[in-house]
Amino acid sequence: MSKSMWAVIVVLCAAAVIPAFTRVPQTPPPAASAPDPKLIEDLVYANRILYDQGVVDAFGHVSARDDKDPNRFLLARSVAPALVTKSDILEFDRNGEPIDARGRAVYLERFIHAAIYRARPDVKAIVHSHSPAVIPFGVTGTILRPIYHMSAFLGAGAPVFEIRNDAGMTNMLITNNKLGDALAKSLGDGTVVLMRGHGSVAVGDSILQVVHRAIYTEVNARLQAEAARLGPINFLTPEEAAKADAQTDSMASISRPWELWKSRIGKVE
Repeated sequence: MSKSMWAVIVVLCAAAVIPAFTRVPQTPPPAASAPDPKLIEDLVYANRILYDQGVVDAFGHVSARDDKDPNRFLLARSVAPALVTKSDILEFDRNGEPIDARGRAVYLERFIHAAIYRARPDVKAIVHSHSPAVIPFGVTGTILRPIYHMSAFLGAGAPVFEIRNDAGMTNMLITNNKLGDALAKSLGDGTVVLMRGHGSVAVGDSILQVVHRAIYTEVNARLQAEAARLGPINFLTPEEAAKADAQTDSMASISRPWELWKSRIGKVE
């Protein structure tokens, strides 16, 4: 047999063997950009805590910016916050579209989160809720202002987003990026924005901080309404609010209630 014939046989044998090796199943290495499991766990706790504290019910949602990719954020699939588990957490791109929803429904108002993350690089977590005591302040012209030190993050008062100014008559929901951008503009560089006839949005530089702010926004609204029935209110001044906020809204301070709230929830899956 000639050398050329042997060469052909060797090539054919190699071609037959190589695919056999490539068909062996391989376990892919974990993605280097996968979000921190602790971030996902904290996001589950945030959902459960906000329900336990009466800020959300079957509706409302909380998100966190991806700690590995600032152009993405984490948000649960469309489910009641009290029922959120780790497996419900999905990843979304900067336009509010799910990276891989795996056929699961997503929140209609995910654009609230996408727009604010685009507009505010400092924001790491967002809560949207319909907490009942806050609603009247979005429809009466009465400004929600800090009545005590725990709500000092409200500063000079929470602005109100008027959806009619940007979209006329709507169903009141933020269902696209145009409306999300308008809401983000109303929020500006603040911590809380009210949504007329709808609810509110709180932002923070961590999940712990935004949960703290969402809860104490609701508490402040209850106290302010009660105080208004007694007489004129002596609110915190902007200067007092700034000084108090530096203490009560710090990580050292917000960690204490966070651990208390977590203890009421127990272990999450």
